[in-house]
Amino acid sequence: MSNTILRLLPIMVTFFAMGAVDFVGIATNYVKQDFMLSDTIANLFTSMVFFWFLIFSVPTGILMNKIGRRKTVILSLWITVVALAIPFLGYNLFIILLSFSLLGIGNTIMQVSLNPLLSNIVSKERLSSALTFGQFVKACASFVAPILAGWSMIQFGTWQILFPFFLIVSLIAIFMLSREQIEEDEIGQPASFRECFSLLGKLPILLCFLGIICHVGIDVGSNVSIPKIMMQKLTIPLETAGIATSIYFLFRTIGSLSGSYLLTKMSTRKFFSISVVMMFCAMLGLFLFDSKTALYTCIAFIGYGNANIFPIVFAQAMQIMPTKKNEVSGLMVMGVFGGTVFPLIMGFVSDMVQSQMGNIAVMLCGIAYLIFLSRKIDQ
Repeated sequence: MSNTILRLLPIMVTFFAMGAVDFVGIATNYVKQDFMLSDTIANLFTSMVFFWFLIFSVPTGILMNKIGRRKTVILSLWITVVALAIPFLGYNLFIILLSFSLLGIGNTIMQVSLNPLLSNIVSKERLSSALTFGQFVKACASFVAPILAGWSMIQFGTWQILFPFFLIVSLIAIFMLSREQIEEDEIGQPASFRECFSLLGKLPILLCFLGIICHVGIDVGSNVSIPKIMMQKLTIPLETAGIATSIYFLFRTIGSLSGSYLLTKMSTRKFFSISVVMMFCAMLGLFLFDSKTALYTCIAFIGYGNANIFPIVFAQAMQIMPTKKNEVSGLMVMGVFGGTVFPLIMGFVSDMVQSQMGNIAVMLCGIAYLIFLSRKIDQ
């Protein structure tokens, strides 16, 4: 047991480094404010992070077959380090766009390779729980980011302390993983691009892929839109509204931690169903309520409900085709492209109706699909 914990430590530090991608949500709000951008243009910065999941996910699955999962994870961390170092050159729209793009590329490679690498350390029976715990560690980073940005803004007049903070974490993860030897699965004959994409022709894989798109779209959409919803409904400044994002990530963190336990005591389908119904009711609450307490409560339930969707759907997909873990992982992480699709649609709809309620309507559509998917989850 102690040996397993020691082997898991560098993996979990890497999950924390993976959380760097989530600070893009609060950062987008500061960029919008600093450069006086519209919702549509500001959300483009978030979309540029998640656009690369569409391009690099499947190639990363193929790359893992050639160089191995651990080396692929280390490569992703070095790309993340470069992305976080670029803003030291200056603060303008091009620098931020370049940084966010590289951050998206590094995070794509990391997510595709890290989850299968974890499966080489824990048993099949513990995989959903272990993935959920990894998401808990990632959520800790997501929770810390808005608080750190707000504190830095008050103390130093800049939110950009997030870049050196996550850069240091990424370097620590590189050091730890470089010293770790992990025995990886035999992969057999490497798959081609065509063979990877052909897996989407299997209905269970396709349903899981669409589920990842909706989950990430809701997660990124909440991250980006929650401060704006609070500003609109309560007439408060961004520095105060950003606390709502921390509440979202706090309860997503609590949800990930408790989920890793509850999934050992409760059927996966039942837990998934409770989670998505909770999200649906809470999202409706954002439409209906105007008091700070009620809005914070709804945000907390959305964070808690969305905490375990990714690891459950991801584990389901890998168990459908256990001999194609690398390829399935690439396809599932390609679904993170939902983080590009949803913010663009949300920005367009909110600009069109001149209200943040347009954002909520788009996210409700994604939750409706997850309710449908809950009927397809294995017991």
